Amino acid sequence: MPATVEPTSVGPTPVEAASVEATSVDASVEPGRDGSAPSDVPATQTLRPHAEDAFAAELAALAAQDDRPRPARWRLSPWAVALYLLGGTLPDGTVITPKYVGPRRIVEVAVTTLATDRALLLLGVPGTAKTWLSEHLAAAVSGDSTLLVQGTAGTPEEAIRYGWNYARLLAHGPSRDALVPSPVMRAMAEGRTARVEELTRIPADVQDSLITILSEKTLPIPELGEEVQAVRGFNLIATANDRDRGVNELSSALRRRFNTVVLPLPETPEAEVEIVARRVDQIGRSLDLPAVPEGVDEIRRVVTVFRELRDGVTADGRTKLKSPSGTLSTAEAISVVTNGLALAAHFGDGVLRAGDVAAGILGAVVRDPAADRVVWQEYLETVVRERDGWQDFYRACREVTE
Repeated sequence: MPATVEPTSVGPTPVEAASVEATSVDASVEPGRDGSAPSDVPATQTLRPHAEDAFAAELAALAAQDDRPRPARWRLSPWAVALYLLGGTLPDGTVITPKYVGPRRIVEVAVTTLATDRALLLLGVPGTAKTWLSEHLAAAVSGDSTLLVQGTAGTPEEAIRYGWNYARLLAHGPSRDALVPSPVMRAMAEGRTARVEELTRIPADVQDSLITILSEKTLPIPELGEEVQAVRGFNLIATANDRDRGVNELSSALRRRFNTVVLPLPETPEAEVEIVARRVDQIGRSLDLPAVPEGVDEIRRVVTVFRELRDGVTADGRTKLKSPSGTLSTAEAISVVTNGLALAAHFGDGVLRAGDVAAGILGAVVRDPAADRVVWQEYLETVVRERDGWQDFYRACREVTE
């Protein structure tokens, strides 16, 4: 019978969720004389803070007013986690900003899954906020979204199970000091939420190393004759792109270990415009870019173009269109608008205009230089050219296309 590893003995304890005070900017922090950044940069000075740092005030306010039952080691109740994701107002007037704009039931099912012993698989086309939702779920549940395995074609089994410090291994042989725990192993031992991004990109034999972890809640360490048993609070969120079918499809045995939640594209143009505007505003603040409201008309145009080409029909349903090879996702629309804001800020008057987004749209649509260019030119001439109030947009797009 293998010995059971004490939960506190595996790896260092992650940093607790940052307090509200921890996110304040220290004005005395200066770069090093060689131009390098200081080693202890405050969270608000990082380019992209973790969710638990960026929204520490909201998480703290929710925790203070959350009087509902919480599963073991959860920072918030399932109700409060859903409120954190969907947004709302607390009894004391604190506004919780929406992190995910979509059907409430999807969020409720995802949160409820994590409160059971079933792992959660977020499935969807590119740009449906799988990674974003995964991060915020982990931040709200565990206060730590950093226990992450990034899936690639080269992800080794050690990234999911454990590895070794080979200097210590050669000097002293297999021992606890020589073992390097994976993020999943640490989450098991500490009762936290682990994340696996792009699960279907991981080789099939490495994927299957999750089967015992998810079914038995145990990770054997045969080299030491021991095992790590998951403590209450442990769970795992995986994301997968359903455009990647046939890359490394999940085995039926592994798929049975997950509850699958399919994330849809935004249902309405208004919802997609809201998502793009909100995310661009968040990104823009960190980059000192102009405010989004002044460019909302261009955001609406970008979203309209993407939706029409993605759906293969104009918004009024009268004209059928050819669709390009790319996904034209909401995430790509966010990228196009953010780049346009940067152009407006650094090479314009700070107001987002058609000329600022035209090149980005061309790059997103024309992935195949031959076929996609034909699709784009037909769309310009048959739809954009004839649309009232879009002449400036048509001219800007024609200029970068020719």
